[in-house]
Amino acid sequence: MRKTAAKLLTVAALATSIATVAGGTAVADPAAGVTPRAIDFVGTGSDTTQAVVNQLAADYNASLTDPNAPRVYSWDATPTGTTITPKAGAATIARPNGSGAGIKALTTYTNTTVDFARSSRGPQPTDPTTDDFVSLAKDAVAWAAPATGNAPANLTTANLKDIFTCAVTNWNQIDPALPNATIKPFLPQADSGTRSFFLTTIGGGVAVTPGGCVVSGTQENQGSDTALADPNALVPYSVAHYIGQVYYGKGSGTDVQGPLTIRNVNGVVPVDTAAKTISTAFAATPYSRVVYNVFRDSEWTSNATLRAIFGKGGWLCTNGANDLKSYGFLPLSSFACGAVTHS
Repeated sequence: MRKTAAKLLTVAALATSIATVAGGTAVADPAAGVTPRAIDFVGTGSDTTQAVVNQLAADYNASLTDPNAPRVYSWDATPTGTTITPKAGAATIARPNGSGAGIKALTTYTNTTVDFARSSRGPQPTDPTTDDFVSLAKDAVAWAAPATGNAPANLTTANLKDIFTCAVTNWNQIDPALPNATIKPFLPQADSGTRSFFLTTIGGGVAVTPGGCVVSGTQENQGSDTALADPNALVPYSVAHYIGQVYYGKGSGTDVQGPLTIRNVNGVVPVDTAAKTISTAFAATPYSRVVYNVFRDSEWTSNATLRAIFGKGGWLCTNGANDLKSYGFLPLSSFACGAVTHS
């Protein structure tokens, strides 16, 4: 009984935090009527970082006084199933949705179409060795569930692995005090960097294969998906994206937390509700991650303007801290921001 009461009190406290949403909406895609020029730097890919990269791009562009200087633009991961013409003279392409899709676009197309990919995961052995992962900020991944549902306030890594491999399928297998109800785990679509990172992390560094009870294909970080309102649902969720949605009003349309609240892992609270940021303790766990912008090495090494925007000591690293914080991300140190990693 005490376990159940504690669970309900903790979840209720999490739900109360939703009421603190600030005003404002996220910046989306290039502004209406704006077609990026051939000389501009255009990105696609990750859902997790799309809003903050859009904001950083808008602020960088506003800082320029030379009309001939390249601007930065970023296309959202959604709406899925749509096409975009990334820049003037480019082919019309299917909108890349997710880190993996953005990285694939770098391989499929040249800089006449796309220049960089947003990525919420680090390099993988299957990525081209000629891709440069340039660090942007720090995030973390926890899990979320409906505030009035049956999920507990905390799950361990072992619990999460058991749930997403379907070794455990009922809440009372985790704790007899929990309801006798079938767990309904969800994962984002296959190209999601959050999906890739989460499955690798709960596997202790080796990605687990989702079991047959897992439903794949939800759009990451969109708690508005009606399937996730099920009282037995749970799904991995970017902590930074959640903070941006709940505390800073950065969500809009379908990009909101909906009925979901973010939950603890191994007893560690993901969100510092007083500071409205990723908690220091959670940022020190394996569930912490760096998010990146990815470039073709040939262009990264040859284009000084590109490095002056995204690289160490560049505009984003020097001027982007306030934007990053307002979207829930943790700025990196001057040593780490803009650093390059390869697969």
